[in-house]
Amino acid sequence: MDLMEKLTILTDSAKYDVACTSSGVDRPGKSGSVGSAVAAGICHTFASDGRCVSLLKVLMSNICEYDCVYCVNRRSNDVPRAAFTAQELADLTIAFYRRNYIEGLFLSSAVTHSPDVTMERMVQTLALLRGQYGFRGYIHAKALPGASPELINRLGLLADRISINIELPSELSLNRLAPHKTRRAILGPMGQITQNIGEKGEKREKKFAPAGQATQLIIGASPETDYQILRLADGLYNRYRMRRVFYSAYVPVVENSLLPVLSAPPLLREHRLYQADFLMRFYDFAVDEILSESAPSLSPYLDPKCNWALCNPQRFPMDVNRVSKLDLLRIPGIGPRSAERILVARRHTRLTTADLKRLGVVLNRAQHFIITADCTTGPDANCEAVIRALMDPGVRNVGIEQLSMFSGQTGPAALPGFADAHGWPTAIEEAVACLKSAQ
Repeated sequence: MDLMEKLTILTDSAKYDVACTSSGVDRPGKSGSVGSAVAAGICHTFASDGRCVSLLKVLMSNICEYDCVYCVNRRSNDVPRAAFTAQELADLTIAFYRRNYIEGLFLSSAVTHSPDVTMERMVQTLALLRGQYGFRGYIHAKALPGASPELINRLGLLADRISINIELPSELSLNRLAPHKTRRAILGPMGQITQNIGEKGEKREKKFAPAGQATQLIIGASPETDYQILRLADGLYNRYRMRRVFYSAYVPVVENSLLPVLSAPPLLREHRLYQADFLMRFYDFAVDEILSESAPSLSPYLDPKCNWALCNPQRFPMDVNRVSKLDLLRIPGIGPRSAERILVARRHTRLTTADLKRLGVVLNRAQHFIITADCTTGPDANCEAVIRALMDPGVRNVGIEQLSMFSGQTGPAALPGFADAHGWPTAIEEAVACLKSAQ
């Protein structure tokens, strides 16, 4: 099998691993070496300076000893198989870099023979890139559950970001759908990575995983609720200082009686989980403020912040000229940057709605929850009216903006009950009912 055939198979096999993330590491170019890394570099999207940058996302091998029910590369699945040697993949990465096709490498692998055998090949690849080629670009490497601590340590000293996929949100689902994996084999290396991050080797370049560690959860392949998933993510952020938890909508690629029958991947649910995750990481929300055991699912109709605000009418309206930064962050349409701008600007004047717009506040959302210098009576307190305004397809609002990333139908049309304009009354009634059940 020639190199391009291997590349075709192993890049296609890697597409279900989520890799879109900022690099989080700055490493300037150096005479005699190849490449550099900037913290704003991102996989398959745009950096803050407008550049479109990308990573070569590939598997070392898709020949797997494991038989995870949900995985396209499972041992019992009949798919083309291939594996790179360390030298082949290192040469290919550098060749692509020199042609300006990529700015870095995202390397994962199926478990071939054993976790240690596979990890040894991955480490050899990265050692060739860093040593023989002097490659200073960004590398994200996926460590394998069950690999030895020595190999985890070597991998972390060569990669910028290191991650181990949890994939399934509970030990019960892991035992059921991925019987070759154990919770201990996943969390043990995570703990080791957490301890090693920040430690330095002999040289500055050998700082252990300077861009931190991440993990991935598959959404929809198992029965866990959004509440259970967010509680797990919160624990990972707090206990393992995780840089990112990625949520990947389950894509039905194999048939099995243990897997749910889905007409399409749950992309909207994945999107809502990312929104809730951002509330926890940047807005100081606790999991139990977003969801609870009695209301364990995120609303398909409203983003989590709007949903929280409507579930807590006693907190609103808030006077943007008086409330604390923490309270400002609870207002839909106000983010960390606009909150900081408000705090600075209101030292000199009482802010109006026009001022807020200039400061970057999304008034289509915020106007329903605030008092300003020129609007002291407060907004309409009618919950149904607010929901209607937030969901109105004729208004440039959260419903449209949040769903624009999806292929096919976008915006409100992608939601249940939005097959056409006549579905709106029913959808609003369902949204109100959903909100009341959350309260």
